[in-house]
Amino acid sequence: MRRALIVTGEDSGDLHGANLIKACRQVDPELSFFGIGGSRMADAGCRIILSSAELAVVGAVEVIVHLPSVFRAYQLIKSELRGGTPPDLLILIDFPEFNLLLAALAKKQGIPVLYYVSPQVWAWRRYRVKKIARVVDCLAVILPFEKDFYRSHGVRVEYVGNPLVDDFRRERSREDYFQAQGLDPGKPLVGLFPGSRRNELRYMLETILETAGLVLAKRPDAQFILPVAPSLAEESLLPAIRRWGIPVRLVRDNIYDVAGACDAVVCVSGTVTLQVALTATPMVIIYKLSPLTYLLGRLLVRVPFIGLANIVAGERVARELIQGQASPENISAEILRMLNEPDYSKQLRQGLLRVRDKLGEGGCSVKVAQLASEMSRVTASDKNSD
Repeated sequence: MRRALIVTGEDSGDLHGANLIKACRQVDPELSFFGIGGSRMADAGCRIILSSAELAVVGAVEVIVHLPSVFRAYQLIKSELRGGTPPDLLILIDFPEFNLLLAALAKKQGIPVLYYVSPQVWAWRRYRVKKIARVVDCLAVILPFEKDFYRSHGVRVEYVGNPLVDDFRRERSREDYFQAQGLDPGKPLVGLFPGSRRNELRYMLETILETAGLVLAKRPDAQFILPVAPSLAEESLLPAIRRWGIPVRLVRDNIYDVAGACDAVVCVSGTVTLQVALTATPMVIIYKLSPLTYLLGRLLVRVPFIGLANIVAGERVARELIQGQASPENISAEILRMLNEPDYSKQLRQGLLRVRDKLGEGGCSVKVAQLASEMSRVTASDKNSD
């Protein structure tokens, strides 16, 4: 049995990792998985040696606060890579600040590295592409324009499609979902998507709840729903919800069912913007960081948008409100426009449908599983020949 060590530090990576592991079960049943991940990877058959929730932070400044957890995870993976029975393959999913350190470790030990969901060096700190070329054996990218960028810098790169296309499924229609949740089909539903990382909640949950209060003041018929990420406990959200007194329904349902049932969504920047885009539900994208992290980002980031939905589209298909602009007043005004102006809502839906078209066909997880199988077999063959 060959072994792959897989590492991710975020909720979205846990989703991609779980789908990859399931695909590997069909492509190569002789390849087993262990590593750092979340509940979905565990359910898919990965032996979790450390929960990715311990690493789920955002921003260079915030990482400093969580250095003890990061150092513990680093030492744990280091011992696995240098142990008596090292893995046949290291699979890294996103989370570049941490995972590129692991890639360098694996390279020194002669363990091949498959990096899935590439670091967004095309957006900021482009000099990192030189390190990627040195320490990553194969880069599996999920955005179409990334292939040419990395190839021009000497990186072995494969465009595998986008994993969200494989994951996208609506299990219930809007009517069925309303009925199952006991919602009133005659009243609008607003989705509150505050993110899954601790610092996202710290900087944005209160803003989102205050926004809901302003919407409710203008639209007393509005209903609110908040999908709780698998890595979060509902108890971590309840104090803020009680403080603002907003009637919010907390759910752990299929995110596509939740987003698809909504008339409008406010969500943090990240993978979730693509998930909402696949349902073509009108959304406003927000993001807040610590002032210092935001200042550093302003100096380094080289893209015109922060939301992946807009980046993939190559145009603004959803409004973005960042840092000081992400005020409850501005966010609620955008949500109310979606609820009150059918033509505007229709325009947003049409733009989001273009995002879906650009993501292309599915099969992403299977393609990455095939790469993992191929690379691990080479390592196993080299071990047997020694």
